[in-house]
Amino acid sequence: MRLRALLETTTLGLRLLGGEEELDRTVRGVMTTDLRDPSRYLSGGELVLTGLAWRREPEDSERFVRILAGAGVAGLAAGEAELGAIPDDLVVACARHRLPLFSVVEDVSFASITEHVVRQVSSERAGDLAAVVDRHRRLMTSGPAGGGPEVVLDLLGSDLDLRAWVLSPTGRQIAGSTLADSGPELPGELGARLAGEHLAAARTGRRGPHRVTIEEDGAQRLDEGRRSGGGPGTTTYSLFPIRNDGRDLRETVLSDWLLAVEADAGDWSEERLDLLNGVTQLIAVERDRRDAARTVRRRLAQEVLELVQTGAPPAEIAARLRVAAPVLLPGLGTAPHWQIVVARVEWADGDVPGGPVAQSLLEEVLVDPGTFGPEPSDRIAVAHTGDEAVALVPLPAVPDESGDTGAPGLHADDLLTAIQEPLGRGLADDGRLTVGVSASVHSADGLRGALEEARHARRVAAARPGRVCAAGHEELASHVLLLPFVPDDVRRAFTARLLDPLREYDRKHRAELIPTLETFLDCDGSWTRCAGRLHLHVNTLRYRVGRIEQLTGRDLSRLEDKLDFFLALRMS
Repeated sequence: MRLRALLETTTLGLRLLGGEEELDRTVRGVMTTDLRDPSRYLSGGELVLTGLAWRREPEDSERFVRILAGAGVAGLAAGEAELGAIPDDLVVACARHRLPLFSVVEDVSFASITEHVVRQVSSERAGDLAAVVDRHRRLMTSGPAGGGPEVVLDLLGSDLDLRAWVLSPTGRQIAGSTLADSGPELPGELGARLAGEHLAAARTGRRGPHRVTIEEDGAQRLDEGRRSGGGPGTTTYSLFPIRNDGRDLRETVLSDWLLAVEADAGDWSEERLDLLNGVTQLIAVERDRRDAARTVRRRLAQEVLELVQTGAPPAEIAARLRVAAPVLLPGLGTAPHWQIVVARVEWADGDVPGGPVAQSLLEEVLVDPGTFGPEPSDRIAVAHTGDEAVALVPLPAVPDESGDTGAPGLHADDLLTAIQEPLGRGLADDGRLTVGVSASVHSADGLRGALEEARHARRVAAARPGRVCAAGHEELASHVLLLPFVPDDVRRAFTARLLDPLREYDRKHRAELIPTLETFLDCDGSWTRCAGRLHLHVNTLRYRVGRIEQLTGRDLSRLEDKLDFFLALRMS
């Protein structure tokens, strides 16, 4: 029932003192209290009745109302029997926290109000329950195994008149209602904004559903209160997480789906919320099915990656690619071109392994509908090793105007545009994602170079500021690409100039400057990760790096000097 209905019931003796714009809130129960802090007994949606015995001084009103608003109660009704007129400080506090405030006349008991509310809420729940049971039965028999998530979303539309979409963590639409009157697909920009707000809310630890109000002019605000919808010219969306399996949130937040519903769930009954949570569980089953289908592709990618990294003969790699191509590009035989994408996800404390997170992330974001089709897991094979994920991307040939064929492939800038805003919200202040993209290659001979190229590009991205960074092969310095063609005497001179002072110092003092330099570069200049890997105190690491800079005259905070050291170590 709504607060407005209580106000319109004249026999209850309620008089509104503030919060008229909040009268459409749903009342899910009633509680009588004079405790100074009743939060442990509140679950949200209650009408709180109080005789004001907790108020000893005006400042108590602000504290009491703040507790009620934080617990999400529907409204506050204060009796006049104890103090007569309701104190002004209570009226002001309720207005500040947007909490509807009623006064109860002296000759109306709290018991009669409680009885009325309980009777109304119970009858409404009884009527809703039968419908909920029937909807659950229909959902369990119809989806998703019977037709995918679209079937479940169609039932939401036909039974509850709700438009809903399943979105990836970047806002890509995975599924939507197929009903004729369901309206257009969710615009890509809106999907990305909703995904970003969902990821940001999830990282705060707040319980879903999260509610977002979108205004016509494109402005957006996250609605953390209990208001029941936006004003004129606005649309409110409720965002439900698809999966919550008890793992560390950082292991799943960058790859989990979400359910976006065009409605404000703030005033929904418990039964309706339970129904929507059931919907997310059904869609999670579909998500698990798709994850299982990726097993073969992951194994193929892992086998190809191991062959490339161990320097296997090109003929052996080509044979493995011939096996992989029909799985990744059904009906096209051997793919004319391949591309490598490398990603690394790093968390500040290092407790969560980055490789599996990056693997799931790449499987969700590497989507080009014009090239790969709408289903990324049917086209992309991703392996992971350590903290790094490597994607093997097949590129079908596309004829140009002259009739020649080529493979345009992925571009780092386009990939960054698609993922930067939403995933940056999910990484919050303790995570970082860096991505490197290689050029396309047309044979197994080029895969080793493509892998190195993607890794070099990722290191370039890691040297930039920001939570989400990407770089492509075209951004690599020319001396990286031309390195194999540098004369041996030039390479030896370059290496000696940078590394000989460090080798000599290590020989005399056993300072391990060379191993320290290698590890520091491998950790992309992260003091915490490098110190942890070397089992050193950070101050000791800083001393060693300072000694390296003093002996060589270089600055390891500059990308150019880092790159020179990296090349010298590779050539030594």
